Amino acid sequence: MSADSTTSTRFQRLFAPLRVGPMLVPNRICETTNTIRAARMPGFVDDAFIAHHLAKAKGGTGWIGSETFLLNSPLPAEAADEFFPGTGAIRIPLFKMPGFVESVAKFCEAVRATGSVVVCQLTQLNFTMAASSVPIVEAYDWIPHELDASEIGQLIRTYADAAEEFAKAGVDGIEIHCAHETLPQTFLSPAMNTRHDEWGGDARARTKFLREVLVGIKQRIGDAMALGIRLNGQEDREGGYDLLELREMVSHVAETRTLDFVNVDVGHSWGKTSYVQSSYHGHAVYREAGMALKVDLEDIPILFSGRVNDPGVAEQLLEEGCCDLVGMTRAGIADPEFANKAREGRLSEIRRCIGCNRCIAQSIQDDAPDMFKKPTCSVNPEVGNELFYAMRYERAQQKKRFVVVGGGAAGCEAARIAARRGHAVTLIERGPKLGGQLNLASRAPGRDSFEDFVIFQENQLALHGVDVRLGTEVDAQEILALEPDAVACATGSVPRVPATPGVDAAHVVQGWDVLAGRAQVGERVAVVSQEDYFETPNVADYLAERGKRVEIFHKWMGIGAQIDRYSIGAVMSRLTEHSVLIHTGLRLASVGSGTLEFRSAFGGRTRSFEGFDSVVLVYGSVPDARLYYELKEAGSTARLFLVGSAWVPRSLAEATQHGARVGMEI
Repeated sequence: MSADSTTSTRFQRLFAPLRVGPMLVPNRICETTNTIRAARMPGFVDDAFIAHHLAKAKGGTGWIGSETFLLNSPLPAEAADEFFPGTGAIRIPLFKMPGFVESVAKFCEAVRATGSVVVCQLTQLNFTMAASSVPIVEAYDWIPHELDASEIGQLIRTYADAAEEFAKAGVDGIEIHCAHETLPQTFLSPAMNTRHDEWGGDARARTKFLREVLVGIKQRIGDAMALGIRLNGQEDREGGYDLLELREMVSHVAETRTLDFVNVDVGHSWGKTSYVQSSYHGHAVYREAGMALKVDLEDIPILFSGRVNDPGVAEQLLEEGCCDLVGMTRAGIADPEFANKAREGRLSEIRRCIGCNRCIAQSIQDDAPDMFKKPTCSVNPEVGNELFYAMRYERAQQKKRFVVVGGGAAGCEAARIAARRGHAVTLIERGPKLGGQLNLASRAPGRDSFEDFVIFQENQLALHGVDVRLGTEVDAQEILALEPDAVACATGSVPRVPATPGVDAAHVVQGWDVLAGRAQVGERVAVVSQEDYFETPNVADYLAERGKRVEIFHKWMGIGAQIDRYSIGAVMSRLTEHSVLIHTGLRLASVGSGTLEFRSAFGGRTRSFEGFDSVVLVYGSVPDARLYYELKEAGSTARLFLVGSAWVPRSLAEATQHGARVGMEI
């Protein structure tokens, strides 16, 4: 179906326009606000910021929420500004910086040229000050300053001041962030608001701060822009509000007659229920929050978000009356053009979000200097590199023969990009299907969505005419016989085997072999780990789900140190439900016939454990670059590339990006 064809009949509701206050949204697909750090200087609107978010508008997303804008805080004299993961308490608001309004106006103009609308989110988010001096985020132990009446008044005015500046920039809507541990949520939450004055108490009293913020903005800007709020549908913490109490609070807020929309999701930045729901959660699993508010606020449009990465699910939500607008933020990160593809019926071409949460983890937990921070997506190498691709991507001037060996993420992406550019590409994979380590990851509980990336690559390689040869193992001479102009060795990595006495015993197996179904284990299993990401809990979860009694022995302080705060709760809750035991600070010293000997990581003392039927090693992997060096020694005149894990084992995003860059270089 061509780009100018009529909308696919499957998505009539999804692509229907909607009036939200003074703005007309062209369809129901929303990029909800996400702090992905698209700008090269956080908080500003530069060319990189515009390129990232504009790509979604060009791709058919009707509502562009871009990123949250941090407001200024009333700090006491001589107190330093404070910064925390993803936020901070600052004296000078970014919206007052020279050129800021003009940069936002440039962004708005570019988005509106596509027919989409811009909604900017205003945020008071820091762990320095709050309604009460109680922990705000249970993932951290910072205790805030309890605000007095004067400070509360100053904070209320910051919203109106900011809204006025954004009105000058010409944005279509303003959203007040009242979820995810922001300052307004500390007033709304009975767990965080323990005050006994006019700002605390019952459900109505706890909405006073938000009501005054909204009224103050409305008095300042009138009806020039749509005005709405983003809410947490229910608090998954001891003493927090549930959905019923939220509905009561929202009814009091609605009495101000200031709301043009309400954006609702469910969860926090920690624990089992994360508002950035990973692959461990079902699609739109908390949709009842949207449905409840839609019943209560029948005249106010409801935007629901919560792991919606498929246009079919979005259409279903609208059909069932769960919401009027659908947040599909990560869907647009994985594929900025997914909306147009859905509208045109090109569903097989959509690159779906796999729910790995690398995007949000990178933006919040990245310790790199600001100049090196940029958005990251595991399946879309263009994210964070939009300006580079706009400058460098072009059709090949001369068609060349390109051979890719290895059909994992790096190899597939190198082949896809090179074929799109017009080269003749042959991809050789020794296994029965494409995907490499993705096939292992997708076998773990809650990770089946990883197979979506494999399916996307299969469809893309077929679409672009790549000669895919599965079940084929080749040596250097066989590759040279193909007379390639360039060869990419994407041969991946192999599990690391430690030089530990006894690991060659029959009852010692690799985690990869367990996930692949190549290794059988007994009833009581020791998972011995020197790996800090998802592989260790994935292997343990896989075994425990099959009824095995599993204990993890980890080298350091705890498992999953590199897992993002939005995913770790779901990971650990699954292990808890399966009664998986975790021993920390232990390094395997030897494996005996019935005994495992460990050495403490903190002092050299040894401990023995008995009674395990099987031992599963999860020690990461080492590069398999043998073919690359064979080709070099053979004197090949073809340009050689060492790609992905064959170069150095890292994560999926690094492999995908590396492969894409190679595909651009041919």
